[in-house]
Amino acid sequence: MSQTITPGLVSLDVDLGGDKAAVIRALAERVVAQGRAGDADGLFADAWAREQKDETGLPGGIAIPHAKSAAVSEASLAFARLRPGVDFGAADGPADLVFLIAAPAGAAEAHLAVLSKLARSLMQDDFTAGLRAAETDEDVVAIVRRAIGEEAGTADVAGPVAAAAASTPASAPAADDTLLIEGRPARIVAVTSCATGIAHTFMAADALTASGKSSGVALTVEPQGSSGYQALPQTVIDDADAVIFATDVDVRELQRFAGKPVVRSGVKRGIEQPAALIAEAVAAAKNPSAPRVNAAAAATASASTSDANIGWGARIQRILLTGVSYMIPFVAGGGLLIALGFALGGYEVTANAGNVITQNSLWDLPTEDITSQFGPLGQYLGSVMFMIGATSMGFLVSALAGYIAFAIADRPGIAPGFVAGAVAVLMDAGFIGGIIGGLLAGFVAAAIGRLDVPRWLRGLMPVVIIPLVASIVASGLMILFLGRPIATLMEALNVWLTDLAGTSGIVLVGVILGLMMCFDLGGPINKVAYAFAVAGLAAGSAENPTPYLIMAAVMAAGMVPPLAMALASTVLARDLFTPVERENGKAAWLLGASFISEGAIPFAAADPLRVIPASMVGGAVTGALTMVFGVQSLAPHGGIFVFFAINPIWGFLIALIAGTVVSALVVVALKKWVGRKELEQAEAPMQAAVAV
Repeated sequence: MSQTITPGLVSLDVDLGGDKAAVIRALAERVVAQGRAGDADGLFADAWAREQKDETGLPGGIAIPHAKSAAVSEASLAFARLRPGVDFGAADGPADLVFLIAAPAGAAEAHLAVLSKLARSLMQDDFTAGLRAAETDEDVVAIVRRAIGEEAGTADVAGPVAAAAASTPASAPAADDTLLIEGRPARIVAVTSCATGIAHTFMAADALTASGKSSGVALTVEPQGSSGYQALPQTVIDDADAVIFATDVDVRELQRFAGKPVVRSGVKRGIEQPAALIAEAVAAAKNPSAPRVNAAAAATASASTSDANIGWGARIQRILLTGVSYMIPFVAGGGLLIALGFALGGYEVTANAGNVITQNSLWDLPTEDITSQFGPLGQYLGSVMFMIGATSMGFLVSALAGYIAFAIADRPGIAPGFVAGAVAVLMDAGFIGGIIGGLLAGFVAAAIGRLDVPRWLRGLMPVVIIPLVASIVASGLMILFLGRPIATLMEALNVWLTDLAGTSGIVLVGVILGLMMCFDLGGPINKVAYAFAVAGLAAGSAENPTPYLIMAAVMAAGMVPPLAMALASTVLARDLFTPVERENGKAAWLLGASFISEGAIPFAAADPLRVIPASMVGGAVTGALTMVFGVQSLAPHGGIFVFFAINPIWGFLIALIAGTVVSALVVVALKKWVGRKELEQAEAPMQAAVAV
């Protein structure tokens, strides 16, 4: 394995700029200058994106900006001792020791282990003192290489799993009374993980282990790093009084901790406030009402902050997006099958498709009411395709509600969620009813799951009691109180849209849907517009084409942002985009053609105040034109590749091309004539929102 740090990657007592962006960029350029990365802009962009998610400054004047990047060809450490220090977000002031940890996108486990070893060494006072006292670049290299196990004669790197077995030894000092449970030291298990799994993961593990040792608590940590992890023995977890999740990403195999009192925080708090986390975990173990790990419920949610610190708006958004993400396969498969049914059996295949598949077969083809241009065989196959697709689409609202409940209460929430969704369909409450039913089922199931019940009853809770009681409560409320008002609202909305279908007002609907599809590129607003469109497809017909018009507007507008960014970055103005963006632009052609709006996210994350408004302008143009041309889509997904389900296809293409060109021209104009400095302050919060 090659050397991770060399004298050419070290800068001593230098001024690299007045802010952390300048420092990170300078270190990225140093890595490129040493031939260990091919694109300084790309490496900076990846490190800066990580910095925007969570600042990398640490107590003691340390900062560790880091990233996995496709621009990096060789795992590297670039080090700077700054004069003066620069603020990286640590509570105790500026950082004077800065390591840029640069790992290739597909870094080998050995390299990741070395980089992780550095992060853990930064928790040791003698290591940082040596860096501050070093007189030459070679001295720094020697200190670092000894710490990470690359220096000849040093011990081999233990790797990222080493801390998995780290726990308070028997000779630890006695715990004070507040950390005792039933007269003995509390037993705590912890999991640490960060977005890249290189640095913070292991620093938090070491900080918690050290704090547990000093306080006399029996604490065992499982760091879940990029290069793998060693799962704690199940017996250790079973014996634990409580669990700490100091994580920025999902905990792997969360079901192992089911039923344990839990304290959640971001990984940085594990580094900065380990003692406070341990005290909170002990308090949770003593509190029967404390939050508990409900199997894998939290695996569907962001674990970056504690539940108490996550706003209700963010929690509901996260829950709804989980439901939509699980619903989409039902929609995509079912919608395409319906479109194939129409293609084979004709648009009137719906009239008797059910009778055809039950009364006929391949060796007994239908002979009456043939609407297919392919004759009896086409009629039969078209009926089969249509009925399978319609059956799949029939699960749409139930799947949405079921997986919304799953996002809240894990597997015990699925059954009551599905039932509540089916009741919403029964009450004609539509997808809004499904959302409300899923939320009710999930929160009721989660509340029941937190009850402190006798051990003999715990086995029945997730498979009998929770589904039974949550189904009764959620579906009962839907039937008795909520179903009819929601159904009335849905009926009024459908009547309004139907009335607009024959007027110029439908163009306004297209504009609104286009704006929604392009505002957050696959985010919650985009998903609301998409869910609204696909939920109405089942009600579409030759007599009521409005759902097909809406679906066409939504799909065409959603294709605009990635296609526009591809056009701008690879054809119209290549010089205005970074090499990484130009590479992303090449991929965005296919993503856009496939109706994957997320293909524009790399552009929006880097430059949101230019990219998002430009995308919205083009999306509005496309949405309006699809309505003007009366474009209908019988397929809910697939983009240009389901051309056979779009009519007229020429209108779809004209609307799509017009919006794409408009967006591309607008973003190019903004990049040319709106100065970067004028946007920087306003852009920072938008970048964070897009990253989320």
